[in-house]
Amino acid sequence: MSNYLTSRRRLLQQMGMGATLLSVGAGRQVLAASGGKKLGVALVGLGYYSRDLLAPALQLTEHCELKGIVTGSPDKIPVWQEKYGIKDANVYNYDTMHEIADNPEIDVVYIVVPTGLHKKYAVIAANTGKHVWCEKPMALTPEDCQSIIDACRKNKVKLSVGYRMQHEPNTQTVMQYAQDLPYGAIRTVNTQAAYGGNGLPADNWRMQKHMGGGALYDMGVYTINGARYATGLEPIAVTAKRSFDHPKFTEVDNTTHLTLEFPNDIVAECMTSVVQSGNQLRVNAENGWYQLKPMSEYSGVQGTTSDGKKLDKYLANQQVKQMDDDALAIINDSPVLVPGEEGMRDIAIVRAAIESSEKEKRITL
Repeated sequence: MSNYLTSRRRLLQQMGMGATLLSVGAGRQVLAASGGKKLGVALVGLGYYSRDLLAPALQLTEHCELKGIVTGSPDKIPVWQEKYGIKDANVYNYDTMHEIADNPEIDVVYIVVPTGLHKKYAVIAANTGKHVWCEKPMALTPEDCQSIIDACRKNKVKLSVGYRMQHEPNTQTVMQYAQDLPYGAIRTVNTQAAYGGNGLPADNWRMQKHMGGGALYDMGVYTINGARYATGLEPIAVTAKRSFDHPKFTEVDNTTHLTLEFPNDIVAECMTSVVQSGNQLRVNAENGWYQLKPMSEYSGVQGTTSDGKKLDKYLANQQVKQMDDDALAIINDSPVLVPGEEGMRDIAIVRAAIESSEKEKRITL
C-alpha cells in the first residue's frame, strides 16, 4: 500500500510539473525534438464514442492525429475516409488488424470496442508493436487486464487506460487534496455515476453479460475510481447490491449500490445506474467538505468546498487533453498518467462487488 501511495504522490507531482512545462510551451519543444511528427492513431471500433468524441477530438490534438481505422462495418469506411482523409492503406478490419505492424504511419492503436472484446484486440494491438490506448472499463476480469499488461510489456509498448477524468484539472485538484488533506482527515466519500434511461434493445452489447453490459461495468468504474482517487487509498472490503428490477434488465444490472471500506476507517458509498440519474463526488473530512458536481460529464466538471472555494478550472475538451497527455508520455518516454494497473484495480473491485451481491456478503479485498 505504501508503494502505491508513494507512486501516486510522485505521479501528482509530475502532473503539476507537466502543467507548468506545457504552460511555457515545453510540449511544443518536445514535439519539435521528435521531428515535429504527430503520433498516428488508429481507432479500433467506430461506434458512438469514436465517431462523436474521439475522432473530432483528434482534429484538435497537438501531439497526435487520426491516421487509421479498424472496423467490421464496410459501410462506415467511405464515410470516415471522406470526412478524415484516411488512406486505403490505413483501413483495416478485425481480421487484418495485425497488419498494422507494417504501417509506419500508425504509432498508437486505440481500443474502443465493447468491453468484452478489449482483451482480444488490445493483445493483438500490442503484438503489432504499436502503443496501446484502451478504453475503460479495461476488461471483464483482472486476469484479462493482466493479459493486456503482459502483452504490452512483452512488446515494449506503452499502455494507457482511457480514464479521461484523471486528466481533468478539477478532478486533479481533488486527487491532490487526498494527499494534502487541506480539510483534515477524510471521513466519508459519496460517489454517484448514473444516468436516467429505459434500457436498450436486447441485442445491444450494453445489455449483454458476456460483453460487459450493465450499470456496474458501464458507469460503475467512475464511482469506484472516484472513491479511490478521492482517498488516495485502496479499499480493503466491498459490500454490494445489484438490482435487476427494471423489466428490460434480465441478465445485467440496471442499478448497483456499493459500500467500499478503506483504511483509516474511511467509508465510501457508491451508486451507479443506467435507469436513474446521479453525478457527483463528495468528500466529508474532519474540518469541512468538498465536492465535484458533476463529476464525470464530458464537459463542465466543477466543484465547491465548505469554505467557499470554487473548483472551476476550464478544460475545453477532455478527450483532447487525455490523448495529448498520453501522446506526450510516448514522445518523452515518460510514465503514462493512467497505466494498466490502475484499470485492473477497478476491475478487481467490480468482480468482488459481483461476488458480494451474489453471495449477499461482505467481500474482503
